[in-house]
Amino acid sequence: MDPFSHLLLGYLLGFGIWGPSGLQYVIAAAIAGGLPDADVALFPLSKRFPLLRHRGVSHSIVGVTIIAGVGTFVIPYVMGHLLGTIYSVGSPWMFFVALEVGGLSHILLDSMDHWAVPVFAPFSPQEYRFDADRIVNVGSMAFTVIAYSVLLDEHGRAPTWLWSLTTWILLVLAVGYISIRLLARWRAGVAQRRLGYDRVVPQGNPFKFLLVGDESLPSVRRLRVATYSLLRGSLVNPREIEVGKDPGPSLPVRTGQEALARSHESALKASWTLGETLHFAEVRTSPSTFEVFWYSLEFNFLGRAAGVLARVDRNDGTVVTKNVWRNPSSAFA
Repeated sequence: MDPFSHLLLGYLLGFGIWGPSGLQYVIAAAIAGGLPDADVALFPLSKRFPLLRHRGVSHSIVGVTIIAGVGTFVIPYVMGHLLGTIYSVGSPWMFFVALEVGGLSHILLDSMDHWAVPVFAPFSPQEYRFDADRIVNVGSMAFTVIAYSVLLDEHGRAPTWLWSLTTWILLVLAVGYISIRLLARWRAGVAQRRLGYDRVVPQGNPFKFLLVGDESLPSVRRLRVATYSLLRGSLVNPREIEVGKDPGPSLPVRTGQEALARSHESALKASWTLGETLHFAEVRTSPSTFEVFWYSLEFNFLGRAAGVLARVDRNDGTVVTKNVWRNPSSAFA
Protein backbone atom coordinates (compact mmCIF):
# COMPACT_ATOMS: atom_id res chain seq x y z
CA MET A 1 0.00 0.00 0.00
CA ASP A 2 1.05 3.61 -0.50
CA PRO A 3 2.59 5.41 2.51
CA PHE A 4 -0.25 7.92 2.79
CA SER A 5 -2.79 5.12 3.32
CA HIS A 6 -0.56 3.65 6.03
CA LEU A 7 -0.34 6.98 7.85
CA LEU A 8 -4.09 7.53 7.51
CA LEU A 9 -5.07 4.14 8.93
CA GLY A 10 -2.69 4.54 11.87
CA TYR A 11 -4.17 7.97 12.54
CA LEU A 12 -7.77 6.75 12.35
CA LEU A 13 -7.16 3.73 14.58
CA GLY A 14 -5.33 5.92 17.08
CA PHE A 15 -8.27 8.30 17.11
CA GLY A 16 -10.66 5.40 17.62
CA ILE A 17 -8.74 4.42 20.78
CA TRP A 18 -7.81 7.80 22.33
CA GLY A 19 -10.08 10.33 20.63
CA PRO A 20 -9.39 14.09 20.58
CA SER A 21 -8.23 14.11 24.21
CA GLY A 22 -5.22 11.93 23.37
CA LEU A 23 -4.03 13.66 20.24
CA GLN A 24 -0.36 12.99 21.03
CA TYR A 25 -1.05 9.24 20.90
CA VAL A 26 -3.13 9.59 17.75
CA ILE A 27 -0.27 11.33 15.96
CA ALA A 28 2.21 8.75 17.29
CA ALA A 29 0.06 5.96 15.87
CA ALA A 30 -0.04 7.75 12.52
CA ILE A 31 3.75 8.09 12.46
CA ALA A 32 4.15 4.41 13.36
CA GLY A 33 1.85 3.52 10.47
CA GLY A 34 4.61 4.55 8.09
CA LEU A 35 7.72 3.52 10.05
CA PRO A 36 8.05 -0.11 8.83
CA ASP A 37 8.73 1.17 5.31
CA ALA A 38 11.81 2.95 6.62
CA ASP A 39 13.50 -0.41 5.98
CA VAL A 40 14.20 0.81 2.45
CA ALA A 41 17.07 2.79 3.99
CA LEU A 42 18.67 -0.54 4.94
CA PHE A 43 18.92 -1.67 1.32
CA PRO A 44 22.77 -1.78 1.31
CA LEU A 45 22.69 -4.16 4.29
CA SER A 46 19.84 -6.33 3.00
CA LYS A 47 22.15 -8.11 0.54
CA ARG A 48 24.18 -9.43 3.46
CA PHE A 49 21.29 -9.75 5.93
CA PRO A 50 18.12 -10.81 4.04
CA LEU A 51 15.90 -10.16 7.06
CA LEU A 52 16.58 -6.43 6.61
CA ARG A 53 15.10 -6.39 3.09
CA HIS A 54 11.99 -4.37 2.33
CA ARG A 55 8.98 -6.16 3.78
CA GLY A 56 11.34 -8.19 5.92
CA VAL A 57 11.61 -8.27 9.70
CA SER A 58 10.35 -4.68 10.00
CA HIS A 59 7.01 -6.02 8.73
CA SER A 60 6.73 -8.59 11.52
CA ILE A 61 5.28 -8.47 15.02
CA VAL A 62 8.79 -8.58 16.50
CA GLY A 63 10.02 -5.82 14.19
CA VAL A 64 7.05 -3.58 14.94
CA THR A 65 7.48 -4.16 18.68
CA ILE A 66 11.18 -3.24 18.53
CA ILE A 67 10.31 -0.09 16.57
CA ALA A 68 7.64 0.76 19.14
CA GLY A 69 10.02 0.16 22.03
CA VAL A 70 12.71 2.43 20.60
CA GLY A 71 10.13 4.94 19.35
CA THR A 72 8.67 5.31 22.84
CA PHE A 73 11.77 7.27 23.81
CA VAL A 74 12.33 9.02 20.47
CA ILE A 75 8.96 9.87 18.90
CA PRO A 76 7.59 12.01 21.81
CA TYR A 77 10.81 14.06 21.79
CA VAL A 78 10.59 14.59 18.01
CA MET A 79 6.89 15.47 18.22
CA GLY A 80 7.56 17.93 21.04
CA HIS A 81 10.33 19.57 19.06
CA LEU A 82 8.31 19.85 15.82
CA LEU A 83 4.74 20.28 17.06
CA GLY A 84 5.06 21.74 20.51
CA THR A 85 5.92 20.45 23.98
CA ILE A 86 2.30 19.51 24.67
CA TYR A 87 2.63 16.65 22.19
CA SER A 88 5.56 15.12 24.09
CA VAL A 89 3.65 14.87 27.36
CA GLY A 90 2.04 11.57 28.18
CA SER A 91 2.45 8.05 29.46
CA PRO A 92 5.39 6.12 27.95
CA TRP A 93 3.22 3.02 28.08
CA MET A 94 0.51 4.74 26.03
CA PHE A 95 3.07 5.95 23.51
CA PHE A 96 4.31 2.37 23.18
CA VAL A 97 0.76 1.07 22.62
CA ALA A 98 0.10 3.80 20.04
CA LEU A 99 3.27 2.96 18.12
CA GLU A 100 2.41 -0.75 18.29
CA VAL A 101 -1.10 -0.13 16.95
CA GLY A 102 0.23 1.98 14.08
CA GLY A 103 2.88 -0.60 13.20
CA LEU A 104 0.45 -3.51 13.26
CA SER A 105 -1.94 -1.57 11.03
CA HIS A 106 0.91 -1.32 8.51
CA ILE A 107 1.34 -5.10 8.52
CA LEU A 108 -2.41 -5.57 8.06
CA LEU A 109 -2.57 -3.30 5.01
CA ASP A 110 0.51 -4.84 3.40
CA SER A 111 -0.77 -8.37 3.97
CA MET A 112 -3.99 -7.56 2.17
CA ASP A 113 -2.41 -7.39 -1.28
CA HIS A 114 -0.67 -10.19 -3.22
CA TRP A 115 2.74 -9.45 -1.70
CA ALA A 116 3.45 -11.41 1.46
CA VAL A 117 4.81 -10.30 4.84
CA PRO A 118 6.78 -12.47 7.34
CA VAL A 119 4.48 -11.85 10.31
CA PHE A 120 6.42 -14.09 12.71
CA ALA A 121 9.98 -13.33 11.55
CA PRO A 122 12.68 -13.94 12.66
CA PHE A 123 11.27 -17.06 14.35
CA SER A 124 9.53 -18.29 11.21
CA PRO A 125 10.30 -17.59 7.53
CA GLN A 126 6.66 -18.27 6.61
CA GLU A 127 5.10 -15.32 4.78
CA TYR A 128 1.41 -14.49 4.90
CA ARG A 129 -0.96 -12.68 2.60
CA PHE A 130 -4.71 -12.30 2.35
CA ASP A 131 -4.66 -11.44 -1.38
CA ALA A 132 -7.78 -9.41 -0.67
CA ASP A 133 -6.83 -6.12 -2.31
CA ARG A 134 -4.56 -4.67 -4.98
CA ILE A 135 -1.41 -2.66 -4.42
CA VAL A 136 -2.64 0.03 -6.80
CA ASN A 137 -6.35 0.44 -6.13
CA VAL A 138 -7.81 3.65 -7.49
CA GLY A 139 -10.81 3.43 -5.17
CA SER A 140 -8.83 3.17 -1.93
CA MET A 141 -6.34 5.78 -3.13
CA ALA A 142 -9.23 8.15 -3.87
CA PHE A 143 -10.55 7.56 -0.33
CA THR A 144 -7.12 8.46 1.07
CA VAL A 145 -6.93 11.67 -0.98
CA ILE A 146 -10.45 12.72 0.01
CA ALA A 147 -9.81 11.93 3.68
CA TYR A 148 -6.63 14.02 3.76
CA SER A 149 -8.36 16.86 1.92
CA VAL A 150 -11.28 16.95 4.35
CA LEU A 151 -9.12 16.71 7.47
CA LEU A 152 -6.72 19.40 6.27
CA ASP A 153 -9.61 21.65 5.27
CA GLU A 154 -11.14 21.35 8.74
CA HIS A 155 -7.83 21.83 10.55
CA GLY A 156 -7.95 25.06 12.56
CA ARG A 157 -11.28 26.05 11.01
CA ALA A 158 -13.94 23.58 12.10
CA PRO A 159 -15.11 23.17 15.72
CA THR A 160 -13.77 20.17 17.62
CA TRP A 161 -17.08 18.31 17.50
CA LEU A 162 -17.20 18.50 13.68
CA TRP A 163 -13.59 17.37 13.31
CA SER A 164 -14.28 14.48 15.70
CA LEU A 165 -17.43 13.48 13.80
CA THR A 166 -15.58 13.58 10.48
CA THR A 167 -12.77 11.42 11.84
CA TRP A 168 -15.21 8.89 13.30
CA ILE A 169 -16.99 8.65 9.95
CA LEU A 170 -13.69 8.10 8.14
CA LEU A 171 -12.71 5.43 10.68
CA VAL A 172 -16.00 3.58 10.20
CA LEU A 173 -15.59 3.73 6.41
CA ALA A 174 -11.98 2.46 6.56
CA VAL A 175 -12.77 -0.40 8.94
CA GLY A 176 -15.88 -1.23 6.91
CA TYR A 177 -13.90 -1.35 3.67
CA ILE A 178 -11.23 -3.63 5.16
CA SER A 179 -13.88 -5.89 6.71
CA ILE A 180 -15.79 -6.23 3.42
CA ARG A 181 -12.55 -6.98 1.55
CA LEU A 182 -11.56 -9.72 3.99
CA LEU A 183 -15.06 -11.23 4.18
CA ALA A 184 -15.46 -11.31 0.41
CA ARG A 185 -11.97 -12.81 0.00
CA TRP A 186 -12.76 -15.54 2.54
CA ARG A 187 -16.06 -16.42 0.85
CA ALA A 188 -14.42 -16.36 -2.59
CA GLY A 189 -11.71 -18.69 -1.25
CA VAL A 190 -14.37 -21.13 -0.06
CA ALA A 191 -15.94 -21.10 -3.54
CA GLN A 192 -12.51 -21.49 -5.16
CA ARG A 193 -11.69 -24.65 -3.22
CA ARG A 194 -15.17 -26.12 -3.66
CA LEU A 195 -15.22 -25.60 -7.43
CA GLY A 196 -11.59 -26.40 -8.17
CA TYR A 197 -10.27 -23.02 -9.29
CA ASP A 198 -6.57 -22.20 -8.84
CA ARG A 199 -6.50 -18.51 -7.89
CA VAL A 200 -8.61 -15.74 -6.43
CA VAL A 201 -7.91 -12.34 -7.98
CA PRO A 202 -9.10 -9.15 -6.22
CA GLN A 203 -10.84 -6.52 -8.31
CA GLY A 204 -11.45 -2.80 -7.83
CA ASN A 205 -14.95 -3.57 -6.53
CA PRO A 206 -14.53 -4.89 -2.94
CA PHE A 207 -17.66 -7.04 -3.29
CA LYS A 208 -16.33 -8.97 -6.31
CA PHE A 209 -13.39 -11.31 -6.86
CA LEU A 210 -12.38 -13.35 -9.88
CA LEU A 211 -11.86 -17.09 -9.63
CA VAL A 212 -9.26 -18.25 -12.14
CA GLY A 213 -8.45 -21.78 -13.27
CA ASP A 214 -5.44 -22.72 -15.41
CA GLU A 215 -5.23 -26.41 -16.34
CA SER A 216 -2.51 -27.83 -18.55
CA LEU A 217 -3.64 -30.79 -20.65
CA PRO A 218 -1.51 -32.74 -23.14
CA SER A 219 -2.49 -30.66 -26.17
CA VAL A 220 -4.34 -27.65 -24.78
CA ARG A 221 -4.28 -25.16 -21.94
CA ARG A 222 -7.72 -24.75 -20.38
CA LEU A 223 -8.48 -21.35 -18.84
CA ARG A 224 -11.53 -20.77 -16.65
CA VAL A 225 -12.80 -17.51 -15.17
CA ALA A 226 -15.81 -16.70 -13.02
CA THR A 227 -16.80 -13.73 -10.85
CA TYR A 228 -17.66 -14.30 -7.22
CA SER A 229 -20.20 -11.77 -5.91
CA LEU A 230 -20.41 -11.32 -2.15
CA LEU A 231 -23.82 -9.63 -2.46
CA ARG A 232 -25.24 -12.55 -4.43
CA GLY A 233 -23.24 -15.19 -2.61
CA SER A 234 -22.67 -17.03 -5.88
CA LEU A 235 -20.65 -17.16 -9.09
CA VAL A 236 -21.53 -14.85 -11.96
CA ASN A 237 -20.70 -15.30 -15.64
CA PRO A 238 -18.41 -18.38 -15.62
CA ARG A 239 -16.38 -18.69 -18.86
CA GLU A 240 -13.95 -21.22 -20.29
CA ILE A 241 -11.58 -21.34 -23.26
CA GLU A 242 -9.04 -23.85 -24.54
CA VAL A 243 -5.78 -22.67 -26.07
CA GLY A 244 -3.86 -25.15 -28.19
CA LYS A 245 -0.21 -25.52 -27.24
CA ASP A 246 0.72 -26.05 -30.89
CA PRO A 247 -0.89 -23.49 -33.22
CA GLY A 248 -0.53 -25.92 -36.10
CA PRO A 249 -0.11 -25.03 -39.78
CA SER A 250 -0.71 -21.45 -40.84
CA LEU A 251 -3.25 -22.36 -43.51
CA PRO A 252 -6.14 -22.06 -42.93
CA VAL A 253 -7.49 -20.98 -39.53
CA ARG A 254 -10.89 -22.61 -39.29
CA THR A 255 -12.19 -22.18 -35.74
CA GLY A 256 -12.10 -19.75 -32.86
CA GLN A 257 -10.04 -22.23 -30.83
CA GLU A 258 -7.41 -22.29 -33.58
CA ALA A 259 -7.46 -18.49 -33.59
CA LEU A 260 -6.80 -18.49 -29.84
CA ALA A 261 -3.77 -20.72 -30.29
CA ARG A 262 -2.54 -18.70 -33.26
CA SER A 263 -2.83 -15.32 -31.48
CA HIS A 264 -1.71 -16.15 -27.95
CA GLU A 265 2.05 -15.90 -28.41
CA SER A 266 1.74 -12.76 -30.53
CA ALA A 267 -0.42 -11.10 -27.88
CA LEU A 268 2.10 -11.90 -25.14
CA LYS A 269 4.90 -10.39 -27.21
CA ALA A 270 2.83 -7.27 -27.90
CA SER A 271 2.07 -6.52 -24.25
CA TRP A 272 4.27 -7.08 -21.21
CA THR A 273 1.14 -6.70 -19.07
CA LEU A 274 -0.32 -9.95 -20.39
CA GLY A 275 2.93 -11.78 -19.77
CA GLU A 276 3.14 -10.54 -16.16
CA THR A 277 -0.50 -11.04 -15.15
CA LEU A 278 -3.24 -13.65 -15.39
CA HIS A 279 -5.18 -13.19 -18.61
CA PHE A 280 -8.14 -14.43 -20.62
CA ALA A 281 -9.58 -13.99 -24.11
CA GLU A 282 -12.78 -13.52 -26.09
CA VAL A 283 -13.25 -14.32 -29.78
CA ARG A 284 -15.47 -12.82 -32.45
CA THR A 285 -15.71 -14.13 -36.00
CA SER A 286 -16.01 -12.13 -39.20
CA PRO A 287 -15.98 -13.23 -42.87
CA SER A 288 -12.23 -12.83 -43.35
CA THR A 289 -10.75 -12.80 -39.83
CA PHE A 290 -11.06 -13.91 -36.25
CA GLU A 291 -10.81 -11.06 -33.76
CA VAL A 292 -9.35 -12.17 -30.42
CA PHE A 293 -9.22 -9.85 -27.42
CA TRP A 294 -6.60 -11.02 -24.92
CA TYR A 295 -6.93 -9.03 -21.71
CA SER A 296 -5.45 -8.87 -18.21
CA LEU A 297 -7.55 -10.11 -15.31
CA GLU A 298 -5.51 -8.04 -12.85
CA PHE A 299 -4.78 -4.77 -14.64
CA ASN A 300 -8.23 -3.18 -14.98
CA PHE A 301 -10.27 -0.21 -13.87
CA LEU A 302 -14.00 0.62 -14.09
CA GLY A 303 -14.67 -2.42 -16.25
CA ARG A 304 -11.87 -1.69 -18.72
CA ALA A 305 -8.85 -3.96 -18.97
CA ALA A 306 -5.42 -3.61 -20.55
CA GLY A 307 -5.10 -6.03 -23.42
CA VAL A 308 -4.32 -6.82 -27.03
CA LEU A 309 -6.78 -7.02 -29.89
CA ALA A 310 -5.44 -9.61 -32.35
CA ARG A 311 -6.84 -10.06 -35.85
CA VAL A 312 -6.15 -13.50 -37.27
CA ASP A 313 -6.51 -13.91 -41.02
CA ARG A 314 -8.62 -16.96 -41.82
CA ASN A 315 -6.71 -17.79 -45.01
CA ASP A 316 -3.03 -17.43 -44.22
CA GLY A 317 -3.07 -17.28 -40.40
CA THR A 318 -1.21 -13.96 -40.12
CA VAL A 319 -1.77 -12.10 -36.86
CA VAL A 320 -1.99 -8.32 -36.51
CA THR A 321 -2.01 -6.99 -32.93
CA LYS A 322 -3.03 -3.71 -31.37
CA ASN A 323 -2.68 -2.71 -27.72
CA VAL A 324 -6.02 -1.51 -26.39
CA TRP A 325 -7.75 -0.61 -23.12
CA ARG A 326 -11.34 -1.82 -23.37
CA ASN A 327 -14.27 -3.41 -21.60
CA PRO A 328 -14.10 -7.13 -22.47
CA SER A 329 -17.87 -7.30 -22.95
CA SER A 330 -17.68 -4.62 -25.65
CA ALA A 331 -14.12 -5.11 -26.87
CA PHE A 332 -15.03 -5.41 -30.52
CA ALA A 333 -17.17 -2.30 -30.71
